[in-house]
Amino acid sequence: MTSPVAPLGASTPATQTGERAELTKAARQFEAIFLRQMLAEARKSHFGGDLFSSQGTDTFRQMQDEHFADLAAETGAFGLANMIEKQLAASAHIKDGDDGL
Repeated sequence: MTSPVAPLGASTPATQTGERAELTKAARQFEAIFLRQMLAEARKSHFGGDLFSSQGTDTFRQMQDEHFADLAAETGAFGLANMIEKQLAASAHIKDGDDGL
């Protein structure tokens, strides 16, 4: 699997060291968890009978949503992880060599 491209202006954990890299990783993991929960709640709302609903289909949709959430968090598609990282880095006085926080 190829590695996703980081959003413009964002540094990747590979270019960071120490605490900032850990903070970046944790922020992305939080975004993925948040997106998984959001998608799971959206799937609960039914607007009609599911003609082809089965346990296998539900499991596939769950796996699909989890994969989407992981990819979205890794690529920064929603930007939530980036905002969390910057806010926590500023409050913890953690510096990153790339952006001079």
